[in-house]
Amino acid sequence: MPKDRPIDGVDQSDFFLGKTDKSAREGILIWCADRLQAVKWRNFKVHFYQQETMVSPPVKLAIPLLFNLYTNPREDADKVSTDTWIFGPVLKMVGEFESSVKKYPLIAMGTPDRYTPSH
Repeated sequence: MPKDRPIDGVDQSDFFLGKTDKSAREGILIWCADRLQAVKWRNFKVHFYQQETMVSPPVKLAIPLLFNLYTNPREDADKVSTDTWIFGPVLKMVGEFESSVKKYPLIAMGTPDRYTPSH
């Protein structure tokens, strides 16, 4: 394991092996290139950008779209959730990430990994 950088790892082996029904991670930040596209927390997903297809331009939303994935797994735009309390935990996750980047700056894309042997 590299010691020169933090590793955002959570042991999920019990979950994947069926030893527990619950993931060890409550949420995940979803990036598209260098843009925070969305955040999934528990059964909710908050979109900060809207993008119709993979090749269409992203549009920053003035008000994020919130979906309850249990009641709206297809994320239909006409069925957005009004559970705005979700923004608290979601923004906490974003803030924790931003704090970690201040302490441990991101490694630029294309930087050679000194732990991977070159061929």
